[in-house]
Amino acid sequence: MAKAAKGRYRGNKKAFLLQSFYSALHSSFGPQGWWPGDTRFEVIAGAILTQNTNWANVEKAVTNLKRHRLLNPRRMHGLSVHELAGHIRPAGYFNVKAKRLKSFLNHLFDNYGGRLDGLFKRRTDALRHELLSINGIGPETADSILLYAAKRPVFVVDAYTLRVLSRHSLVGEKAGYHDVQRLFMENLAHDVKMFNAYHALIVKTGKDYCKTKEPLCKECPLREFL
Repeated sequence: MAKAAKGRYRGNKKAFLLQSFYSALHSSFGPQGWWPGDTRFEVIAGAILTQNTNWANVEKAVTNLKRHRLLNPRRMHGLSVHELAGHIRPAGYFNVKAKRLKSFLNHLFDNYGGRLDGLFKRRTDALRHELLSINGIGPETADSILLYAAKRPVFVVDAYTLRVLSRHSLVGEKAGYHDVQRLFMENLAHDVKMFNAYHALIVKTGKDYCKTKEPLCKECPLREFL
């Protein structure tokens, strides 16, 4: 970490660094407008579709669903897995993702009559546990639904987060999902808007600077903290 940064923190070093990272990234990149989605259900569908692919492919699949007016729980629930897979083909792994979307929808209709309001009335910890019980929804997808659709202050962790933090020695390279998440949850105020913006800024940093191969450290907005 640069000498200038070393001398600025008082007390909790990790909290200082996380807050400083956010300030530096926000100052460099500005608001990212993430997560893109016109409705809560569109956000949920996007969270499932984005597994193992990039957002450009998800956008194509979402456009297909919108064109056929299928970004609606009841209409999508009425499709067969095969029919749904055809509409989301651009997202990749479309047969698997169609089954995952249907698993979520079946759960929603079996337990809440297809109403997201009913699902989202649950307390955050219970809601997270319930989402994780649905086939095909793991921690990152569940937390994306919690933060972006349900507006709960839960930090979303992805591969970019681990890469950025490990290169700044805040976590080990093999840190687990919940270890990384705990770092944010224990050292930052639980604020939905800030968690939303922070995750988006980390994603941009990972894509543009903190690359897997040949990272652009000298140009990165976080260079002074190395």
